[in-house]
Amino acid sequence: MPPLFDWEFAADPYPAYAWLREHAPVRRTELPSGVEAWLVTRYADARQALADQRLSKNPGHHSERSAHGKGKVGIPGERSANLMTHLLNIDPPDHTRLRRLVSKAFTPARAAEFEPRVRELTDQLIDGFAARGEADLIHEFAFPLPIYAICDMLGVPAEDQDDFRDWAGMMLRHHKPGQPGPPRGGVGRAVKKMRNYLAELIHRKREKPGDDLISGLTRASDHGEQLTENEAAAMAFILLFAGFETTVNLIGNGTYALLRNPGQRAELTRAVEGGDDAALATAVEELLRYDGPVEMATWRFATEPLEIGGERIGEGDPVLVVLAAADRDPAKFDRPDVLDLGRRDNQHLGYGHGIHYCLGAPLARLEGRVALESLLRRLPDVRLAADPSELRWRGGLIMRGLRQLPVQFGAVGGAGTRRAESL
Repeated sequence: MPPLFDWEFAADPYPAYAWLREHAPVRRTELPSGVEAWLVTRYADARQALADQRLSKNPGHHSERSAHGKGKVGIPGERSANLMTHLLNIDPPDHTRLRRLVSKAFTPARAAEFEPRVRELTDQLIDGFAARGEADLIHEFAFPLPIYAICDMLGVPAEDQDDFRDWAGMMLRHHKPGQPGPPRGGVGRAVKKMRNYLAELIHRKREKPGDDLISGLTRASDHGEQLTENEAAAMAFILLFAGFETTVNLIGNGTYALLRNPGQRAELTRAVEGGDDAALATAVEELLRYDGPVEMATWRFATEPLEIGGERIGEGDPVLVVLAAADRDPAKFDRPDVLDLGRRDNQHLGYGHGIHYCLGAPLARLEGRVALESLLRRLPDVRLAADPSELRWRGGLIMRGLRQLPVQFGAVGGAGTRRAESL
């Protein structure tokens, strides 16, 4: 069996996942944290597990047999910050109630209406580096775009958005190249600061609502039921946390895949220049399948003994569905290791499946589509400015994303006087 969870694996986990699919498609593995969990790697098993309600999202069902692994599931700091009551941690009927209430405020139509603002942000960010002829597309583009977008959608005032960017950077352990990373324990502190800020903002929005997502969350009601202030804070937090990191990785991984596949990129560039929106949307789906932003679905815990792929899962056992492995399964996809931007019938699991399908998927797709379209249109000669072996990927189980993506291109003038600093 190839080694798992080292730096070589982080750079390219797909050979190891291919071995697991063939030889041990459901395998109990000790994770770097010390937690022992079952990894599910085949598409059919993954799809079944994602929809199996015997696999709970509530960390309270974790047996925690290992003292070393105790409390090491979920988002760091969310328990101490009292942010556990969100859609990634609860089951029906509470999940059904919360999702119904949140869906009233966070609709696909609301995401679609946000497209002009996403385009404006995208152009502002590109204006900030277009004249230089080089950039780090993670730090200067893929990271700030979804932060500012989700802050605008939530209703975070412009003067507070840089604080959110700093907190988000600590949560992702993202920092400007050449500068030291966040201090030890910085993730938990960032989560608490964000929690306190969101509680205060929700209180203000209840007194003076606006046309923003947090105001919508505070107004949402169903048969007289409303979100409590703690539920609203937890939901705003998870929309921010899940919403920005997945989009950072979609833009970063997607751009990297295009740079490594020049023929496919050339075809997509022609489609963009021709205004072929359908081809662009199809390409985004393939990028989600090929090297998607979410490597493993968030934690699940068996509420009773059950079987997946012929293996007996014990009550309380953690289960991690490996989306990256399932979406490269040759039993489901033709030539799965080949990037095919015209791939049809692409039923990938990039945003999950079943009742926990990602609520923010429409917004993430919109941001990914607009970002890639703008890059191809404005920087058609963009090229990788480092050897692929020099690139580093962020550690962690759930998400998959690059730390940096240095590129070069022919310097071009900005679209006007707008600068990234004006954000």
